[in-house]
Amino acid sequence: MAEECLILQEEEREALLSIYDGDEAFKDVSPTVYQYKYGEDGDNKSFLLEVEWHNNYPTEAPKINLDMFYNKHIVSSVKQNIKDKIAKEADHYLGESMTFTLFEFLKDFAVDLVADQPDKEVIESITKLSIDNDDETMKKIVKKEAMSKSQKRKQWDRLDSKGEKPRGYDWIDVVKHLSQTGSSKVEIST
Repeated sequence: MAEECLILQEEEREALLSIYDGDEAFKDVSPTVYQYKYGEDGDNKSFLLEVEWHNNYPTEAPKINLDMFYNKHIVSSVKQNIKDKIAKEADHYLGESMTFTLFEFLKDFAVDLVADQPDKEVIESITKLSIDNDDETMKKIVKKEAMSKSQKRKQWDRLDSKGEKPRGYDWIDVVKHLSQTGSSKVEIST
């Protein structure tokens, strides 16, 4: 059985490489892992699908992966919807070569499957939203970058006891400034 699967995989590998030859959206990561990109770079509804064959493929469905860095902007509900549709479609083709069929199925239905994806990027891990009950307005709280000990020490040395910059921190030393620029002689006419 496993030997028969390996023969079918080799035939499908050759077919995929010849079909998608020159297609920039297709990528063969390894002899058993293939990726296809849907949509244009920079579009918030574009995504990358990865199909991985295991030893019993095609008698069992391949592993479907959408958890690549390229898909970081895709919300989890949309990812799950795509995985569910692919899994359902793969069940129809068990025992047959199906990677090409799955890629083409998604080409036809990609727009519908990402319809729930927001047009603008949502960063769930960095930005938190809170509601101000008085104004009913949304405020964004952005996570601050962590500073090193030396950066904290330098910042602390620049501040006074109240945590504010001391008075005159941005004043210009007039004498030093004039010595660097040179004085201009002004003639006073009487």
